[in-house]
Amino acid sequence: MAESSQKQESWRVLEFYSGIGGMRYSLMKASVNAEVVEAFDINDKANDVYQHNFGHRPYQGNIQSLTAADLDRYHANAWLLSPPCQPYTRQGLQKDSSDARAFSFLKILELIPHTSQPPSMLFVENVVGFETSDTHTKLIEILEKTNFVIQEFILSPLQFGVPYSRPRYFCLAKRKPCSFQNQLLNNRLLWSPSPLFGHDDNTVANEHDQSQESWDKLLQSCEPVQKFLEFKNHSNQTDTESGFLDTTLVSTDAFGDLEKNDKGNGLDGSSLDYLVPLSLIERWGNVMDIVYPDSKRCCCFTKSYFRYVKGTGSLLATVQPETKGKSSPLKEQCLRFFTPREVANLHSFPEDFLFPQHISLRQRYALLGNSLSIAVVAPLLRYLFAEPSVQQMQIFPSNN
Repeated sequence: MAESSQKQESWRVLEFYSGIGGMRYSLMKASVNAEVVEAFDINDKANDVYQHNFGHRPYQGNIQSLTAADLDRYHANAWLLSPPCQPYTRQGLQKDSSDARAFSFLKILELIPHTSQPPSMLFVENVVGFETSDTHTKLIEILEKTNFVIQEFILSPLQFGVPYSRPRYFCLAKRKPCSFQNQLLNNRLLWSPSPLFGHDDNTVANEHDQSQESWDKLLQSCEPVQKFLEFKNHSNQTDTESGFLDTTLVSTDAFGDLEKNDKGNGLDGSSLDYLVPLSLIERWGNVMDIVYPDSKRCCCFTKSYFRYVKGTGSLLATVQPETKGKSSPLKEQCLRFFTPREVANLHSFPEDFLFPQHISLRQRYALLGNSLSIAVVAPLLRYLFAEPSVQQMQIFPSNN
C-alpha cells in the first residue's frame, strides 16, 4: 500500500530559467502529475508574465548564488532547465562556456554531485549547436558521474504538425535505478519523435533524413499557417479596385507608431497595425522570409523580431499574388508582422495565455523569442516522466 500511495504523489519539480512559463505549460499539456515547487528567472518582465498567468512569482535572485543545501530544501524529483542560448547560437560570438551567460547553468550542474537529494530526472532545452559545445561535454560528464542515463533529441515543431521551423536540442536524463521505456536508445542523439509515441523503430529514430522527399512529406503533414492567425484576411481591408491593402495608411516609422499605440493584448485589434512599412520593404525586401496563409512552414521567431526583419522570423503576405514569392512585387503583397498572439499560437501556448497590459510590444516579441515550443516539449516531458511497464522492464533488465 505504501508503494501504491507513493506512486500517486505528485512529482516535485524545479523550473530553472522559467521565462514566460513555456516549460510549465508543457508539463500541464503532458498531463504529468507534477507540482512546480519553485521557478527561477532573473528577468523582471518575464516574471511579471509568469505571475500574471500562474499566480506565482518566480525566484528572481541570481541562480549562481544558490547552494546545494538551498536546492535540497525543495525535495525536488525533477529539474527542468532552459538556459540562455546565446553562447551557442550561430549568430552569436559562440564563446560557449566562457560566455558569462553560461555560468549559472554550469553552476547548477556542478551542484548536482553535492546535493544530498539529487534529482531523479533532468531535462535541458537549448539551440541546435549546444550538442557540440564544451558546455554539453561538461553536462554529459557530470550526469554520467552522478549515475544518470541519457537520451538526446533534436526536434522541431514541424515534426508535430505545427508549421514552424524551430529545431532545438533536448537532453533527457534519469538517475538509476530509474530508466527509460526504451533503453536501447540510451546515449544516442535522436532526430525523430517516434520513440515518444511508443514506436521502437530504432532505424527511424536514429536517422536525420534531409532529402527533399522527406522534407516535402513533413511539410504536408503540417497545418497551414492560417490556422494560427489572429487576424484573417477580410475584404474590407482591401482596396476595391486593386485588391490590395492601402499601405499608405501606415507610417514609414511604423515601429515607433506601434510602440506608442500599444494598448495591451492587441493594439486596436486590426492587422493594419502590423503592416510592414514600404520603406523597409524597399530596403530589406531581398532578405525577408515571406509566407502565406496556406503556407506549411514559417521561420523561427527570435527575440529581435519586429525590431529587425533579417533573420528574425517570417512576414505574412496578406494579399496572395498569382505567383508567390519575390517574383511578384512585395509592396503589392501587403506584408505584415505576425502578432504576439500569433507567435504564441505557433509556440503552442494555450488560448488563455495573456500578457499583462504593461508589457510593451517589443518586450512581448522578445519574451516569446526566448520561449520554447510546447508542442515539442510536452511529449518529451511525458516520455521523461513515464515509468517503464513490467514488460519493458523484463526486456531491458536493470544493470543495478
